[in-house]
Amino acid sequence: MRAIIVEDEELARQELAYLIRANSGIEIVAEFEDGLDALKYVQANEVDVLFLDINIPSVDGVLLAQNISKFTVKPYIVFITAYKEHAAEAFEIEAFDYILKPYNETRIKGMLAKLETAASARHAGAKEGRSPVSNKVNLWENEKIIVVDADDIYYASAQEKTTSVFTRSHEYSMGVSISEFHGRLPQDRFFRCHRSFIVNLSKIKEIIPWFNNTYLLRLRDLDFEVPVSRSKVKEFRQLMRL
Repeated sequence: MRAIIVEDEELARQELAYLIRANSGIEIVAEFEDGLDALKYVQANEVDVLFLDINIPSVDGVLLAQNISKFTVKPYIVFITAYKEHAAEAFEIEAFDYILKPYNETRIKGMLAKLETAASARHAGAKEGRSPVSNKVNLWENEKIIVVDADDIYYASAQEKTTSVFTRSHEYSMGVSISEFHGRLPQDRFFRCHRSFIVNLSKIKEIIPWFNNTYLLRLRDLDFEVPVSRSKVKEFRQLMRL
């Protein structure tokens, strides 16, 4: 993997570079103090990951990440900052991770391991001709970005302007609409079965006929049933070959 570090504090930049080299096979191809210089480099060169501070000259890290997130092939973005208050913005940009200073080596090691695993999966998908979309989904908990495997998600439900996302043992509250969250999921196995629900088709244990020719979907491992609305019945039957 090819990486750049964008950090205007020299000692912090040196420490991060050391930790990356000591704990991964990631190649640091360039380092920058200025956001605009970093943007110009990324526009002209292939980069797999940016380690990005937020308070940097010219173009701040959030704005830089917003620009990069519009690229056709998006590099991973790992924010590195001393400020917790930008974590929500980082999540909206779908940053891979959000690391707080001072650095914790154990935390860095874990992030680097996940990053290399995600990059390997993306590379394998590209070789097989599949879209280079990660099977990982960023969820939000206690001012942290939690990276989970999409297959671990059972269902999601709309809660006014937010979305609750459920794994087997956890509930996450997301500050985005259910429509926006659905767009971040692999479309081949997550179905918008109702205006208020998304279901992971692989987690369905039982399909129960309900009133007006609709269905309830009983999920494996969870004591919960997700409804299929009348407007979605035809599409659901086609997906499930009913």
